[in-house]
Amino acid sequence: MSRVDLMELLRDKVKGLKAYQVENLDEGIKLHANENPYPPSPELLKKIFQRLDELELNRYPDPDCKNLKQAIANKTGAHPEQIIIGNGSDELIQYLMQVLCDEGDTIAFPDPTFAMYGITAQCLGLTPVNFPLDDNWDFEAQTALEVLAKNKARLVFISYPNNPTGNCFSEQEIQKLIEQFDGIVVLDEAYHDFAGKSFLKEMDKHNNLVVLRSLSKIGLAGLRIGYGIFPSVLAEQVNKVRLPYNSNSLSQWVATELLNDFAHVQNQISSIVEERSRLMDELSKLSTIIAYPSNSNFILFQATNGGEKLFNELKKSGTLLRNLNAHPRLKNCLRVTIGTKQENDQFLDQLRKTSL
Repeated sequence: MSRVDLMELLRDKVKGLKAYQVENLDEGIKLHANENPYPPSPELLKKIFQRLDELELNRYPDPDCKNLKQAIANKTGAHPEQIIIGNGSDELIQYLMQVLCDEGDTIAFPDPTFAMYGITAQCLGLTPVNFPLDDNWDFEAQTALEVLAKNKARLVFISYPNNPTGNCFSEQEIQKLIEQFDGIVVLDEAYHDFAGKSFLKEMDKHNNLVVLRSLSKIGLAGLRIGYGIFPSVLAEQVNKVRLPYNSNSLSQWVATELLNDFAHVQNQISSIVEERSRLMDELSKLSTIIAYPSNSNFILFQATNGGEKLFNELKKSGTLLRNLNAHPRLKNCLRVTIGTKQENDQFLDQLRKTSL
């Protein structure tokens, strides 16, 4: 009988990591994961059930995702050969690091921002460094460039709008960063649909720019579809490390249908943006809440009476938010996803009761 010491076989850097934890509720209002609170259209759901009868589940999916790439090309104006599909955009973040960095190389990002940049870098044996955001959750390109140069960074990730702060950084500062950095700038536009802003058109001018997007935030979180638009030369290299058949048949088909008939989703996006404005107004009326302006489908706010306490009380009452209190810059901060009007009203009622 084998008695191998499995812990001895693990990489030291992996031993030191903490798993990415996602809280969950069996019942209640889930406003913690930045999902679309509305289901797909009845027409699309009907098509999905019909399609299930036709799918050859014993066959591998299209390895090149041709139909989905064409739908994305039609919507964005990008060429299909520039587009790579990922099992969520997290997969594409990993591929970029694998292609552009050797072990020990440095990648950079603002702080605070999306945690997976740093986690993925550490998993791959890279060194993550960050540059600070100011009190308005923005950054100066010059400061960022100095950090990048000092640490010889090869990649910089910019979440636009930024998660978890919700805002779009200064377009002028991002432009300076793209123009003056001699590495790759990755604009992670997972929330761009709610902001109406994008750097996609800048790709014609700059060959060091990559744009990542996701369908998780606009209705397909359960199917895990992300995509990246790359300079053609870089796309060719990323495809060398992409896992074969990394997007399943159903996900490809549903995503293609959704993009080809986007009107229903666009109406949902408009409703979320409208609710975001209403929720922001209501939060601003509470003396114990400091809410930060958002261009996303969520709002970051600080609970001056204690974020940890409020998080636990809301969870006990059946509403789950994202607790960000562990981050040094986000003490007593929680993040709430914009839900339906009914969900938002329930959250506000519970918040008023618990924050007084």
